[in-house]
Amino acid sequence: MAPRRPGRPTTWISSEQPLARFVGRPLARFLEVEAAGGVVMVVATIAALVWANSPWSESYTTLWSTDLSLEVGPFHISEHLSHWVNDGLMALFFFVVGLEIKRELVTGQLSHIRDASLPIVAAVGGMAVPAAIFTVLNLGGDGLPGWGVPMATDIAFAVGVLALLGDRVPSPLKVFLLGLAIADDIGAIIVIAIFYTDQLALDWLAAAVAGLLLVGVMRRVRIWYAPLYFVVGLVVWYCTLESGVHATIAGVALGLLTPARPLMPKVEADALADRLSGDAQVTAEEVHDIEFGLRASISVAERLEDALLPWTSYVVIPIFALANAGIPLSVDAIGDAATSRITIGVVLGLVVGKVVGITGITWLAVRLGVGRLPQGVMWHHVVGMAAVAGIGFTVAIFVAGLAFDAPALQDEAKVGVLAASILAAVLGTTILTRGAGGRPLDGAAIPDDPGGEKNLQMHV
Repeated sequence: MAPRRPGRPTTWISSEQPLARFVGRPLARFLEVEAAGGVVMVVATIAALVWANSPWSESYTTLWSTDLSLEVGPFHISEHLSHWVNDGLMALFFFVVGLEIKRELVTGQLSHIRDASLPIVAAVGGMAVPAAIFTVLNLGGDGLPGWGVPMATDIAFAVGVLALLGDRVPSPLKVFLLGLAIADDIGAIIVIAIFYTDQLALDWLAAAVAGLLLVGVMRRVRIWYAPLYFVVGLVVWYCTLESGVHATIAGVALGLLTPARPLMPKVEADALADRLSGDAQVTAEEVHDIEFGLRASISVAERLEDALLPWTSYVVIPIFALANAGIPLSVDAIGDAATSRITIGVVLGLVVGKVVGITGITWLAVRLGVGRLPQGVMWHHVVGMAAVAGIGFTVAIFVAGLAFDAPALQDEAKVGVLAASILAAVLGTTILTRGAGGRPLDGAAIPDDPGGEKNLQMHV
């Protein structure tokens, strides 16, 4: 452990207390691992499956079907606990997704059309082919509304798999997958907003849009009081929920409205820090001004993303997995799923459709000169990455809940998502670790994204 600086107070986690040494510091090191969020999500999924198939399975169903009501004046919401998770907590997850999309569009992988064209095109292929496979298999059946399920890529899981492979895959491939997954998220959000909205209440929708416009006006007049944005955001979420559009769309919209550029240039922030260090008599007002200046040198989107990512990765998504992955896996249920066109469509869509769609359209785009992959990426890298993109999990399970009202159909889709995600992870890892030879794809290399690795780590 590094020696403590003189005059600096010892924190609990850096102390020699047994709990800090044997629990606190090991836990902190685990949370710093890129794939830690995926590990926690897997643990929550296994816990849900074990619970739902244990002698206490009835308590699992009872818990998540418990009614929870909230009433503030004339406003009243009463939902099952599972709906609070899917409509409420997941709005926070999609808010972070909106922040990530905004950052990538403004300063990241998708900010330059030359760099963004190929990930976007690849994402379109990776959504269209799986949806087509599922649709063909389910034409004329009850499963047809689930065509959006195999379109999704779970960005945390997919990028986490590549992170675990370390130096065995080129860093530009990880950045390319990040850009593809962001574009995939945009596609999933559009699908949810347009195709999985049953009825629209135009008055509530207008109120939600008015709230978003108010946020834009507040930004323009430079109001930075965070609690006010929080209150307006809650109103927008409630109006969106009542409008019939899925409430998570409110989270995405608010994320996209968040400033992604610093309010103050970094050089000014550095000058403020120098002034503080050279001032022998520092007043509370000076500290407040300097603190604001330093915070303003980092964009609001980046600060919020940094603050909320641990909560979404280690709290929101595990709770979502615990609430939604509890699928009964009796012999009869597995037998039904094995012959279900829904399950088969999801598995083939994610495992086969992603590989065919992403690899095929990438090859075609490179041949036509639409885009160029980074230097050092070979054919087996592209195929392996496309296979890893078949890990659908979070968003795929989420869409399954929107697509089907019948619990039995939801379970068939979820079984397909779980099976496909495991197969996709194994297939992608095998291709990337055992792939040998191959030649770089045609076309000159594009410059590496200097912030790609940082963005990758933040996202995972």
